[in-house]
Amino acid sequence: MRESWHSYFKPGIIHFMAYPATMKGDGPILETLEKIATDEFFTAVEVTWINDPQVRKDAAKLLSASQLEVAFGAQPMFLTTKLDLNALDGQERAKAVAQLKKGIDQAQELGARRLAFLSGWDPGADKRAQATDLLAESVTEAAAYAKERGLSLSMETFDREVDKKCLMGPNAECAAFAKRIRQAGFPDFGLTVDLSHFPIQYEKTRDALHTVKDYVVHAHMGNCVLKEGSGAYGDSHPRFSLPEGENGVEELAEYLRGLFEIGFLAAGKKQLPIVSFEVKPLPGESSEIVIANAKRTLTLAWSLV
Repeated sequence: MRESWHSYFKPGIIHFMAYPATMKGDGPILETLEKIATDEFFTAVEVTWINDPQVRKDAAKLLSASQLEVAFGAQPMFLTTKLDLNALDGQERAKAVAQLKKGIDQAQELGARRLAFLSGWDPGADKRAQATDLLAESVTEAAAYAKERGLSLSMETFDREVDKKCLMGPNAECAAFAKRIRQAGFPDFGLTVDLSHFPIQYEKTRDALHTVKDYVVHAHMGNCVLKEGSGAYGDSHPRFSLPEGENGVEELAEYLRGLFEIGFLAAGKKQLPIVSFEVKPLPGESSEIVIANAKRTLTLAWSLV
């Protein structure tokens, strides 16, 4: 591709994954956000919860001054607390909905327009239909809350068998769920897809993208490992082209071509979508080196599109 990707999407990075010390809402949030904000490669950033109100206020000022588009990832708010939006227990589910609303409030404060979340855990084949109905109740309640605050929601599709073991799940089921939420009165609801999840969903990239093509509103670029025994096994988001990993330059190029095929990437869009790196340093690795690896991988992959 000879044209700049800036004509098609906003390259972003998931702050809390690149700097995992910030994932629980504490740590060097402002220092690491400033590193991203001063990197002209990025025009978008995805942030998560920030526990300290003053740090959150300072982060909002930093992000506002940076001219970065901001998205909010609520996934750590559930993965680190084990809260479940489709829990069969009503009290537990209410706690999860309250947590999602907390994320919506923080997203609004930080200047985000969209918040991404994940479903709860898969309860098994015999209870999936019930869990899906309960998830729909949780999501429609949260979507109404978000709409009042000028935000839209997206659900990220995850694996059901390898690592996160989420209810949602296979991409065909995610598409059906997104259609259900839109029909409930939330046409801006959509799905977040992630290159790193397709291998652990046991789905081919282009097949998965075409399955969800009508509902994709947000995209991530990353890697995963299916080789059992590896320290990076599962949904660990290691650097691209890790020897035992699944995704490198060729796979990212195929993903980008697929995003073009389904119309997610297209010239002339009034509002360009965000396509973010989701990469995390392994023990002993530098965040900055992993980020540089990701940027070089995109540059090489783009030349193949």
